Amino acid sequence: MSPKTLLVITNGIGEDSVGAELVRRLPPTIKASAYPTLGSGAYYEGVCEIVGPRATLASAGSRVAKGTIAKDVRGGLLATVPPGLAFMHRARHAYDRVLVIGDFIGVGGCFLTGIRNVTYVDVYKTGYSRPYLGIERWVIKQTCRTVFSRHLSLAASLQHDGIDARAVGNVMMDTIPRSDFDAASLRTKPLAVTLLPGSRDLTAANFALMVEAILRLPAELQPDVFLALAGGVDPLALAKAAGLSWDGARFTGDLTVHVAQSALGTLVDNSDVVLSQAGTATIQSLGLGRPVITFIRPGDRMKRHLDENRLFGDSRLLVPDDANEIANVLTRLLRDDADRARRGAIGRERIGGPGAIDKIIETLVQ
Repeated sequence: MSPKTLLVITNGIGEDSVGAELVRRLPPTIKASAYPTLGSGAYYEGVCEIVGPRATLASAGSRVAKGTIAKDVRGGLLATVPPGLAFMHRARHAYDRVLVIGDFIGVGGCFLTGIRNVTYVDVYKTGYSRPYLGIERWVIKQTCRTVFSRHLSLAASLQHDGIDARAVGNVMMDTIPRSDFDAASLRTKPLAVTLLPGSRDLTAANFALMVEAILRLPAELQPDVFLALAGGVDPLALAKAAGLSWDGARFTGDLTVHVAQSALGTLVDNSDVVLSQAGTATIQSLGLGRPVITFIRPGDRMKRHLDENRLFGDSRLLVPDDANEIANVLTRLLRDDADRARRGAIGRERIGGPGAIDKIIETLVQ
């Protein structure tokens, strides 16, 4: 008996990482192909077949900065839509199952191209900000077989419309990458910080500012420093921006930064605070019980940050993009064990625990 075929549709780097980890855990009775609609889909390389046209946008899908939609439109966003819809239309009868991981856009694409009985994993709506709109609920009902939401209130609103919706855990907490990187053996100081400078065009600048802020900490608080390097990020570019040297495993110079890939959970578990400009990795770090510091760039949309903090609460601290400001906030956190524990507990509770991935796979197998 040949394996069932599954098409996994994702629309961003963080979603790709979740999708790739889910595919790794599928039983041999399911053969998966991935359609990463945005970017290179690097997380799927070596994991499963990558199919479909992929859009490359100036924003890389990030909506943190102001004007990104207009910038993407000027850069050809609208021209990427017809090829994507054409592929989905051709694929509508080619797979036994379709899994969408991300926001409503993927479901909307399925609705428009005739793909039905979709399993939808909504990783965006949190239950702490805007609920599903009426039109979203209607499209979801027409398109989806099962929906996995991140909050009981979201699932309940869909259930009210007769949709099989479930809130059984946060799949992002099931798919945190870990490795055999021995972070514990590299610890030489009482405290440690993990850096998540992101994966887009400001990654090098973000890293340089994080390094500058750490160098301004009091000598007695200087921590061990780790960097979770996102796929596709050039460490030589980071070294140049921060004035450090790169030896293939770490940055050295005024500050030593130990580097690992596909090891976020390993690094965060061995750290006390996280400096993060990432998306999904920020959420995962908060869910692991570590307070996060994020700095705000002048061109950022404050509404986006504030909407996120309706979920994050005190677990994430927002500061200006100034090395002294970042260092001051980091100093206070590193000096106050009780405050770190308090903020970490809030993040762990707000983000939710693991447990969704087994339920999602169970649904796909049925």
